[in-house]
Amino acid sequence: LSSSSGLTHESHRKDVEQVYLRCSEGSIEWMYPTGALIVNLRPNISPASYKHLTVCIKPFKDSAGANIYLEKTGELKLLVRDGDRSPSRVYCFGYDQGGLFVEATPQQDISRKITGFQYELMSKGMAADLHTASAPCRPCSDTEVLLAVCTSDFVIRGSIQNVTNEAEEQESVIHVGVNKLYRQKSKVFQLTGESGNWRGQIKTLLECGVKPGDGDFLFTGRMHFGEARLGCAPRFKDFQRMYKEAKDKGLNPCEIGPD
Repeated sequence: LSSSSGLTHESHRKDVEQVYLRCSEGSIEWMYPTGALIVNLRPNISPASYKHLTVCIKPFKDSAGANIYLEKTGELKLLVRDGDRSPSRVYCFGYDQGGLFVEATPQQDISRKITGFQYELMSKGMAADLHTASAPCRPCSDTEVLLAVCTSDFVIRGSIQNVTNEAEEQESVIHVGVNKLYRQKSKVFQLTGESGNWRGQIKTLLECGVKPGDGDFLFTGRMHFGEARLGCAPRFKDFQRMYKEAKDKGLNPCEIGPD
């Protein structure tokens, strides 16, 4: 978390402050914004790898007081307009497309304004997984499922307990009962209640029309801004079949033990 306050620059309303961030994910909070911030993302990796990175930002729900631009060699491209209230909107761009320039907008009372957003740096391949705009609800092929098992942030066997739709955010929340936890990067799936059952939530696009159904599924996906996002999710019996076929041919990319 990087935090800054414009009140320290009250006498110099056109100040431009440089911020350097070394982490691959985090957040910026700019209280009482005046002037501008240049946000330099400098992850602790080889500069030669920068061209393979995608930057994504997600403004806080109540962020206000500044416009956020993509800046490269003095040219500004507006990313987020002050006051834009697009819930859960994520803005992504290639690392080599430029940096972030956050400019305060004129305010009568800056004490009521806080500009903030979360950011994530990821490989371009991972970002493509999250934003397959051409066919976001397309079922995965056998090969894609087997690869997802090896590379996803979470892999679980579970059932759909309920689905709640969030029309404003154009998302569905899948409430999952976990029967077997193969892997999770973050503690999204946890033991709940006295019965000791594992449960968790996975988000996906509302347009995919997910509904509660009987039987077990293999849920895979990635963590994105602290939330589990659905990737491939075949019925578990179909996953067992494709896993066995690949194993018999020596083509399964990793071992998981699908029983």
